Amino acid sequence: MKLTILGCYSATPRTRTHPTAQVLEVRGRHFLIDCGEGTQVQLRRSKIKFTRVQTIFISHLHGDHYFGLIGLISTFQLLGRKTPLTIYAPKGLKEVISMQLRLGNSWPQFELKFVELKSKSSELIYEDEQLTVHTIPLNHRIYTNGFLFREKPGPLKLLVEEAKEAGIDQAYYRKLKAGQDVYNEAGVLIDHKTVTTAGASPRSYAYCSDTAYEPTIVPLISGVDTLYHESTFLEEQAHLCESTKHSTARQAAQIAKSAEVNRLILGHYSTRYDGLDSFQQEAKTIFENTDLAEDLKEFSW
Repeated sequence: MKLTILGCYSATPRTRTHPTAQVLEVRGRHFLIDCGEGTQVQLRRSKIKFTRVQTIFISHLHGDHYFGLIGLISTFQLLGRKTPLTIYAPKGLKEVISMQLRLGNSWPQFELKFVELKSKSSELIYEDEQLTVHTIPLNHRIYTNGFLFREKPGPLKLLVEEAKEAGIDQAYYRKLKAGQDVYNEAGVLIDHKTVTTAGASPRSYAYCSDTAYEPTIVPLISGVDTLYHESTFLEEQAHLCESTKHSTARQAAQIAKSAEVNRLILGHYSTRYDGLDSFQQEAKTIFENTDLAEDLKEFSW
């Protein structure tokens, strides 16, 4: 998996800080997660081709998470896009975007599909042959979801020399990697476990922005490889979390520790702060393996 941070700051965009948007690449598929103002410019800066974005996930209907969407759709149209675009978002976004396109007489020529989300429980919203995506219900001022991306187990790894010694024809190698027993050239049934080993471990990513400290999500994200969790404030401004329904860096780290994730990435910083080092320092007192999201920074695992 490869994560490209396009923007990771809260509220108003500035010349050097961009609101939330990121691209997750999974086995050649590119998923855009949230789409704040300036997302298409950041896509160009990151050299991610627009045509690679086939699916978009919007966490909630606060402007710093979707105000860049209408511009991106319009640019897709101007560039002559033909491939469908699917947008998973809270109920209401379809109405907003449709009105903008209708009033501007600019409905795209490509298929634009909205999947409206309204469940307050975690649900499977996307699945293909390689990946599943579940919602993570979050605690914000309006209906908000995070998203949990999990790879499906890949094929087994074939032990070629053992397969040859067992007298198995190459035509059956694919069945072996799929976990099927096969007959060798002598007509003996060969247990696939004797000529295969486990393939690469499935990878996972949990995206949680925006939310107050919400321990109920821990079972949903337990053991994920990488967790992106908002950290709008430092602990000295923790009193602001109740009214804004945001988290501190320390609270994000506590979620990461409780969920026993491998790595925590902090983001959605308030622009009231001059630098980011204090966020990482604060989180590391609870969870050591903490990284900072920064605009155009990439993470791979």
